[in-house]
Amino acid sequence: MTAPSPKPACKILLAGVDITAKIAPRLVSLTLTEDRDNEADQLDLVLDDADGKLAIPKRGAELVVSLGWEGSPLVGKGKFKVDEVEHSGPPDVVTLRARSADFTADLRLRREKSWTDTTVGAVLQEIAARHGLTARISDGLANQALPVLAQSRESDLQVLKKLGRRFDAVATIKAGALLFSPIGAAKTPSGKALAKFALTRQDGDTHTWRAADRDSAFTGVTASWRSTTGATRHSERSGQAGKVHHLRQVYATQADAKRAAASAWSRIGRTTGLLSMNLALGRPDLFPECEGSITGFGKPEIDKATWLVAKATHSYSDRGLVTALELETSSSSTGRNTAAG
Repeated sequence: MTAPSPKPACKILLAGVDITAKIAPRLVSLTLTEDRDNEADQLDLVLDDADGKLAIPKRGAELVVSLGWEGSPLVGKGKFKVDEVEHSGPPDVVTLRARSADFTADLRLRREKSWTDTTVGAVLQEIAARHGLTARISDGLANQALPVLAQSRESDLQVLKKLGRRFDAVATIKAGALLFSPIGAAKTPSGKALAKFALTRQDGDTHTWRAADRDSAFTGVTASWRSTTGATRHSERSGQAGKVHHLRQVYATQADAKRAAASAWSRIGRTTGLLSMNLALGRPDLFPECEGSITGFGKPEIDKATWLVAKATHSYSDRGLVTALELETSSSSTGRNTAAG
């Protein structure tokens, strides 16, 4: 006897009211994209309007979405605020595009501000307080020194992203909290370990593995800095001598240069291998920064690597629930030497 196929399930709340049953007959598709490198998670709802009776929803509506399978607890995917509405056809459909509700307009206002002799934690605490958010910053990053930081006609969101790149950190806002933690740590900012996943080739419909671009051939990264007492330029290196990538920016202090080189080297290390995988049965419990293994390919480059989710796209329709993953090699499996010299 063949086991019956599991049935996908979703739950949608509008302003706190469960509208799942009401919206189900019109739901053509639901797509949720969680991307570490984007500002906000994005929700796309496509609704059937073939009878012309569907009122065009207003922008600003708040939706709460959960996904999963019948018979099991659904996975809450957060709150989303509708900021785009589109009507198209034929066949006539209404498309709602919503983004994480925490990304308010104030976060995108450009500001002029400068900080001196401060820390990453102090700056992020200030930004979080300004927007009524709770700052959750990993201990290892909160105390990192910031001799100088300028906010020149940049939004607080841009400053957050700039610090994320500078310190190779996940820098985002979710569930009323500003989150800042090292990429690939597989932990929450408070230090709680994220659950690891274990997938096999049989879990996927299709896959694509590729070796990284030319950056993978580098043996190290150097960053330059200039002392305030003279014109001499110094450099800091992460990795090994050989084919070294040189960062263009000249940094103000030795510590800044050392951190920049380490961050760039860590990013290169994660892209020594990239894997795209479409899961036949959706896994809404997977999201960016989850870490785990993927086996059954018979290729050591895939089977023996530790993989880090960079992007997860969950798609729900009458055809089922599927998840498309974009993964990169976790720095914990590259074995790269990050010593500066």
